[in-house]
Amino acid sequence: MNEILSEGLVMMCIGMGTVLLFLCTLIIAMNVMSVCVAKLNEWFPEAVPAQAGAKPVATSNDDAIAVAIAAAVACK
Repeated sequence: MNEILSEGLVMMCIGMGTVLLFLCTLIIAMNVMSVCVAKLNEWFPEAVPAQAGAKPVATSNDDAIAVAIAAAVACK
């Protein structure tokens, strides 16, 4: 019985060690990719299209509520 328990503990440690190693590798790979993508974004920035004649976004809740009510009435 003692031998089976010790083999189980060894297999548990090997399994948990494998998972821990994989997760650490995954975290390191994600951090490296984050740095690479940030560097690529510096080299090749995305162009932001300018919208000519666009109205500014409503900053008041009253305007947003009025738009929502108008949209609800129009859909009815």
